[in-house]
Amino acid sequence: MVSIVVVARWRAREETQEQVAGILRELAAASRAEPGCLLYRPVRSVDDPREFTLVEEYAGEEALAEHRASEHFRTLVLGQVVGLLETRQVGRFTDVAAGPR
Repeated sequence: MVSIVVVARWRAREETQEQVAGILRELAAASRAEPGCLLYRPVRSVDDPREFTLVEEYAGEEALAEHRASEHFRTLVLGQVVGLLETRQVGRFTDVAAGPR
């Protein structure tokens, strides 16, 4: 099975950037505990502290679906963070070196 990599780019509003950072710490801990989560790495731009990038890797489509259905994703991302952001972009990727899907 080919893993799925998710790269999310978030831009917080000026007044919510520290709140977003705090929620990301909680979200990272909960997401890393998921059995299908291989990597969950939220990072913050050195040049623009309002910019966050999340690099996530899941064991496959099912593991990603379980992540998106989790209580912590629904509560922290959909219920809290989305309303604090100026922009949110999410892309899904697979490892090119692993061969065709």
